[in-house]
Amino acid sequence: ATRSDTSNTNVAFTVREISPTVPVAATASSGASVDILELAGCDQVLHLGQLLGEAMSRRVLGNDHRAHAIGSFDELVVAEATAAGTPFVGRTLVEIDLRGRFGVSVAGFLRRGELELASPERIVEPDDVMVLVGSSEQLDSYDSEIGTPSVPDAGVVIIGGGRVGRAAAARLEAAGLSCRIVEQKEELIPPADDRYVQGDAAELEILEEAGLTSASAVLITTHDDDINIYLTIYCRRLRPELQIIPRANLERNVATLHRAGADSVLSYASIGATTIWNAMSRNDTVVLAEGLEVFRVPCPPSLAGTTLAEAEMRSRTGCSVVAVSTGGAMVTNPDPHRPLPAADELVLIGDSAAQSAFLEGFPVSARAGT
Repeated sequence: ATRSDTSNTNVAFTVREISPTVPVAATASSGASVDILELAGCDQVLHLGQLLGEAMSRRVLGNDHRAHAIGSFDELVVAEATAAGTPFVGRTLVEIDLRGRFGVSVAGFLRRGELELASPERIVEPDDVMVLVGSSEQLDSYDSEIGTPSVPDAGVVIIGGGRVGRAAAARLEAAGLSCRIVEQKEELIPPADDRYVQGDAAELEILEEAGLTSASAVLITTHDDDINIYLTIYCRRLRPELQIIPRANLERNVATLHRAGADSVLSYASIGATTIWNAMSRNDTVVLAEGLEVFRVPCPPSLAGTTLAEAEMRSRTGCSVVAVSTGGAMVTNPDPHRPLPAADELVLIGDSAAQSAFLEGFPVSARAGT
């Protein structure tokens, strides 16, 4: 149920009259509605403001060069790590040999929301964000050698003090990052909270008061995409090197926000849909950016007994296999010449077009119970 909180309550209550066992998931705009929706019979209530704010905060990579986890499939962890300032810049993936040194695989590179799949001769650029996959232990090993102490006073500016902005601030502060929140409406500012700067974020003086000149990132969380595009362009002009993460309210504006200078764009649609899907089944999807995901599927019948090299999946669909689950164990960088058993599961990375091409070219059998 994805309508208003009151409509969703009615839906859940009506469904429970018909069936006491069918899973029910609903979105909630207000935190106060969560308890009511659970009382009405929901098994899973998704507080969208909280989810989106936390997802945006995870995109703040900081300057510690560490692998920041953004999702997992059983023991396999998907993480992001900035390349700038590391010894990897200017070298190929073969030369840096992350797999040999740490057991970590580079699945691809993100740049302003665009994914480039990894290839051995790809040279690491300063503005790359590497998408890493590996176990928690492997990523810890990576962090112990590559990570550096964070700079405590490189704070984050959050534009918009609504539910999304507050959730992002709470998550960032829990991680030890300082935040300043720009909010125009006085009624949304808690009394005696010195994190808030009241005013219009389009005014340079307000942004300077919030600390934009020294911030490591800015999150733009307003409900108006026109404003978010405007502020993305403005912040990019003021700080060309700044990490800018805006919210998109309409899907058609995602590409525009990237062209305006956004490093990553997230929305209720992508976060809500992914979370609902995972609530209804297993954890099958990790959102990297709007329209770009790491996802898990059962081995398609047409691939059973076929090797990855023979399937030519990357050239045919645009998806790349980053891991294979075989016998309950996740294997990163799977052997391309090993035949795939029918019981295997594939973990792939790709954008929405690549996913559609994969599912069309390699239909997946419906999983029992879904």
